[in-house]
Amino acid sequence: MKKLLTTLLASTLVLASSATIAADKEIAVIVKTANSDFWQNVKKGADAAAAGMKGYTATFQGAASDTDLAGQVALVENAVNRKVAGIVLAPSDPDALIPAIKKAWEAKIPVILIDSAAADSGKAYYRSFLATDNQKAGELCAQALIDKVGTTGKIAIMSYTAGSGSEIGRVGGFKKYIETHSKLQIVGPFYSNSQMGTALNQTTDVLAANADLKGLFGANEPTAIGMGRALVQSGKAGKVVAIGFDGNSDLQGFIKDGTLEAIAVQSAYQMGNLGVKTAVEASQGKTVPKFLDTGVVMVTKKNIDTPTAKNVLY
Repeated sequence: MKKLLTTLLASTLVLASSATIAADKEIAVIVKTANSDFWQNVKKGADAAAAGMKGYTATFQGAASDTDLAGQVALVENAVNRKVAGIVLAPSDPDALIPAIKKAWEAKIPVILIDSAAADSGKAYYRSFLATDNQKAGELCAQALIDKVGTTGKIAIMSYTAGSGSEIGRVGGFKKYIETHSKLQIVGPFYSNSQMGTALNQTTDVLAANADLKGLFGANEPTAIGMGRALVQSGKAGKVVAIGFDGNSDLQGFIKDGTLEAIAVQSAYQMGNLGVKTAVEASQGKTVPKFLDTGVVMVTKKNIDTPTAKNVLY
């Protein structure tokens, strides 16, 4: 009898101890694909935010590619089934993710969007949207190109995933500014689906087919890298003015050697960091802003070593 009482008492103490040490609440960070420096920098920001918040942890997942919509939907649905505390999501498509976002909303799990927007029909189902003002960023890239090539001639747009929220704003803003402020003829856009090799081949073909091309715009990290490599391989680096987007080490190298004139750099770190912090606040019932602009910096050879540029380069 004494042995039985001792066992019961020990079991009670274990249960009591377990109750007082609850598992950390999970913030699921789900991006378009984990296979780029940009998204890895989002992860760094998310991890740093979670490390500074007692009782929370951040997990990080990405689909197989930007076009793997079913894979990204499955990641969101799995997070809902795990009953996470919040979801930070970079949707690869403005429409395809809405049913999954709605499931999170129905489960009372706050969703914070980063980088790319959802369609208007999904606005009721997410709490906040943190991103670069992509239209404004596209306009800045167009202005930088016009400043170098003038207002007449031919340029090409090397884009990434047709129809994604960031692409619509970014390339749309670029095209509208070009059409409004110049008589430049636009070739493209060409869609790499965020595959560097595809962008390299597409840019090589565009350069070969347009000997009079004056400028190029590479609209995201892998596309801009492929564009830069095509310029180098074709012997046209520094001869055709090229504006890129994002700021990993490859693109920084292209700025320093003159292959690219400028890169528009988003704060990927801030998207991850503020995304997790905002998700935690929303999970606690706090009011969060519906939109937060995480900013963009135009980086050139002249300012690449300044603190302003270094704060966003990765």
